[in-house]
Amino acid sequence: MPPTGAAGAEESWAPPVWVPTRALGRTVLLTGLLLVLGVALGRVDLVLLAAPFAIGAAVGLRRMPRSAPELTISAEEEHIVEGGEVEAGLTVANPDVINYDLVVVRTRTSPWLKLEDADRPHAITVAPDGWTAVDLSGRATRWGRQSVGPAAARVAACGGLLACRPVVIPAKGVRVYPETEPFAATEAMPAAAGLVGNHRSRRPGEGGELAGVRPFAPGDRLRRIDWRVSLRTRDLHVASTLSDRDAEVLLLLDVLGEAGESGGVKGKASVLDTTVRAAAAIAEHYLQRGDRVSLAEYGGSARRLRGATGRRQYLTVLEWLLDVRAERGDRAPAEHVFAAHNVSSDALVVVLTPLVDPRAADMLAGLVQSGRFTVAVDTLPEGAAPPQRGPWTPLATRLWRMERENVLGRLREHGVPVVEWAGAGSLDLVLRDVSRLASAPRGR
Repeated sequence: MPPTGAAGAEESWAPPVWVPTRALGRTVLLTGLLLVLGVALGRVDLVLLAAPFAIGAAVGLRRMPRSAPELTISAEEEHIVEGGEVEAGLTVANPDVINYDLVVVRTRTSPWLKLEDADRPHAITVAPDGWTAVDLSGRATRWGRQSVGPAAARVAACGGLLACRPVVIPAKGVRVYPETEPFAATEAMPAAAGLVGNHRSRRPGEGGELAGVRPFAPGDRLRRIDWRVSLRTRDLHVASTLSDRDAEVLLLLDVLGEAGESGGVKGKASVLDTTVRAAAAIAEHYLQRGDRVSLAEYGGSARRLRGATGRRQYLTVLEWLLDVRAERGDRAPAEHVFAAHNVSSDALVVVLTPLVDPRAADMLAGLVQSGRFTVAVDTLPEGAAPPQRGPWTPLATRLWRMERENVLGRLREHGVPVVEWAGAGSLDLVLRDVSRLASAPRGR
């Protein structure tokens, strides 16, 4: 494949030109040499020996190609999830009226797209005014914006006497969405601030949860009258209910660093793998219940997705998660973006963090001290350790893990619940404790 640098790119993207091959050069050289020797030495046999080469080249070049081959990449653009099948392929079209003797096609693919025979060149032939396709079906093994290509094709025609310069086309993107792990949270939300929804609130209103019976007041609906109590007390009483409200969930993704090695959908999970898959599962769960979900990155870029509800928001969340990358460099996170005044007081803040960077622990403590309902989900993979760099690496790793346990202990002392991500039911116990703390009377 031609180089992809700046200088190579200009040459690769130049209009294709049919150029003579070495076979044509050897034919011309041999024919000319035999003719010169035959004339110089007066030998007719040398001239007769050169005749087949000259006649063969003339016959081969009687119809020269005028159009360049057309190369296209086809890739499935539907909803592809980790571990799903990917249908891709290369198509070479011949718009000319001569036959392509040989077409060599090759493409690059993302390492997370396991396409069949994509790592080798393919030799095919293409008829005049026809096309030939090369199937590259396979499987997507990891989430993200993967690519098929760039691809290049080189064509030989006229019996191998002419060849086209490599035709290079850019890569075609394939969006692979993270696998949504099973997740369900049955506990009530700590606070529900919306007007309608599926969560039982502690405020009276129109809902399905019975709160008690009270005397009739102006404005009460007649269908709420409790006739049993009214007949017994001889005064009108109505059944009081609790309103059903939606909640706001903020998923805060710690992207200050990456740890662990990603092995794809069936292998080991790195920090980013666990973070993205857990965020997709939590967002899907709360969006299906009618809640508002927003996302943000804790890092230098401070990307943010505005809160919304419904199916469209879920698809937007999946698209937003495809661009999650670990922070590179020493850029400090934008602390003002995650200040207390920028986070709703009624929102449930779920922080997905490996707790490797001390700045993440400070951010968690600040959210809790500001009165926000915060839950920390530990995304550090089990057994994660730095690469072996010397005899002191194991001891340094043990010391680092001990220090991390101390950080977890201090966070719990500050009232930050920390739980490891384990799929379904991961947050039930933590949300129950947070709900109890939210309902407890606060001292003044």
